[in-house]
Amino acid sequence: MSGSVSTELGAAAPGGGALLNKPRTAGRGRRTPRGQTAARAAVLVLVMGYLVLPLFAMVEFSTRGDVDPVTKTAGRSLQAFADIFGYPNLVEGIVTSLEIAVLTVFGMLLLLVPTMVWTVVRVPRMRRVIEFLCLLPLAIPAIVIVVGIAPVYRFMGQNLGAFGSSALTLTFIDIILVLPYSYRAIDSSLRAIDTATLADAARSLGAGWPRTIFQVIVPNIRGGILSASVLAIALVLGEFTIANLLSFNTVQVVIYLLGKRDPFVSVAVSLLALVFAFVLLFAISRFAPGAVNRGQRAAEEPAK
Repeated sequence: MSGSVSTELGAAAPGGGALLNKPRTAGRGRRTPRGQTAARAAVLVLVMGYLVLPLFAMVEFSTRGDVDPVTKTAGRSLQAFADIFGYPNLVEGIVTSLEIAVLTVFGMLLLLVPTMVWTVVRVPRMRRVIEFLCLLPLAIPAIVIVVGIAPVYRFMGQNLGAFGSSALTLTFIDIILVLPYSYRAIDSSLRAIDTATLADAARSLGAGWPRTIFQVIVPNIRGGILSASVLAIALVLGEFTIANLLSFNTVQVVIYLLGKRDPFVSVAVSLLALVFAFVLLFAISRFAPGAVNRGQRAAEEPAK
C-alpha cells in the first residue's frame, strides 16, 4: 500500500495564485479596435448622407418662397404643398395610384398566400418552381413587358369599354412586378413556422382549407404579409415606365409632366410620397408581430 506523503502548503502567491484569482468576465479585454469603430462610423455617415441629404434638398427646394429684392434672399413658404390641390390632374393621379396600390396588394395576397401555403404543405417539390416563376420578373426589363402586353391593352381598350381603358387595369401588370419582393417577404415568414404541422393539425380538427389558410396560417405570417404589402405599395407608387408608355396618368406620370411647368409642386408631391412610405415602414416595425414582446423583454431585462 502506498503511503501518503505529507507536504506543507506554501504561502499564497502575491496575486492569490491561479486557484484564488477571480475568473475573467466574458468580453473583458475585447475592445473594438479604434480603426474598426472609425470605419463603422464612416459607413454610417455615408449611408445616412446618401439617404437623408436628398430629403433635406427636397425640403429646401419645395419650401422656397419669393426672393426679397433688397436682401436677395429667398424666404420659406409652404405654398407648393398648398398648390397640390390646385391641379386636378395631380389629385386624380394620386387617387388613381392609391387605388391601384390597394388592388395590387389584395390581388398579390390572394395569389401568393394560398399558392405558397399549398406548395409547402402538399407539393414541397414545386417550391423551387414557384420561386423561379415569382423571381422571373426581375430578369425581364419593363420595356419588354410593355412591348409584349401592349396589344392586350389595345384590345381591352377597343372592346371592353370604360373598364378596358381605365388606369386600374395596370393592377394586372403591377401584381406581376411585385411578385419577387412579396414572395421573399412571405417565404421568410413561412420558413419561420412549421406550416405543415399547423395545417395538418387544423385539418385533423375538421377545418377546411380556406379556414386553415386564413384563420390558422395567415395570423402566424402576419409580419411577412405586412412587409409584402408595404413593398407592393412602394413599388406601385414609384412605377413610371409602364404607366407612361401605356399612356395612363398615375402619380409618377403626372409628377413628370408637372415638373416641366411647376417643379416646386412636383418636388413637394415626391417628398410627400417618400414620407408616406416612411410612415408605412414605421407602422410595420411598430405593429408587426413580436414588436410588443421585444419591447417588453427590453424593459424587463435587468441592467448589467
